[in-house]
Amino acid sequence: MSNLEDIDRRRFFKAAGVAGGAAFVGSFLRGRIAWAAALTKAERDRMTPDEIIRVMKNGNERFRNGQRTTQDYLAQQRASAKGQYPAAVLLSCIDSRAPAEMIMDLGIGDVFNARVAGNIANDDTLGSMEFACQVAGAKVILVMGHTACGAIKGAIDRVQLGNLTGLLTKIQPAVDATAYQGERSAKNYAFVDAVARKNVELTMAEIHKRSAVIAALEAKGAVKIAGAMYNLESAAVEFLPSAPTL
Repeated sequence: MSNLEDIDRRRFFKAAGVAGGAAFVGSFLRGRIAWAAALTKAERDRMTPDEIIRVMKNGNERFRNGQRTTQDYLAQQRASAKGQYPAAVLLSCIDSRAPAEMIMDLGIGDVFNARVAGNIANDDTLGSMEFACQVAGAKVILVMGHTACGAIKGAIDRVQLGNLTGLLTKIQPAVDATAYQGERSAKNYAFVDAVARKNVELTMAEIHKRSAVIAALEAKGAVKIAGAMYNLESAAVEFLPSAPTL
């Protein structure tokens, strides 16, 4: 397609299912998608996990380059009111500066989004992911951390504050597992970001380890677990290599 400004979101997802490969990715990168109504089941099912991740990457490229979104949220709301077919489930932090859908230019009905301080996996988020993938058909689980994360700083400082104490304890393994030669304190943002990255990796591995449902889907290639770090300064989402299994 020579003019992606003229194609809508529905036609894009159909193209994702039949084009694929370098030609598809190259044509997508040349322009911006005019987003229209919500995903249908057929459109979602035609996409591979890698193509869904490519959509996220390209959406973030549009966001950080300041391209005006052409999302029609009202059309998406109406189209998804009687049914939803999200392509992915996101586990991200509650930080107000890192709204996952916005920074990857995604619309209503595109993804499930679970948000918790420090983007940790607990029984409730794991159950939600199992529903999203096994029941609703999502194909990607994306764990997304971010730079300068307050929850990570709290874990490094071993903050004690009501129910937050228990949450930060779940991040402590990432603090302990982070190899770092410099100052290991919450005042050192390079160390904070290194711990945040390690926390994403450990959470990815924990999802695989603690959910037999997701592990089985992953083994069949039906679901891909991915990780990413969002940079609050540059607005870029960096997708990480696959994490080792715990």
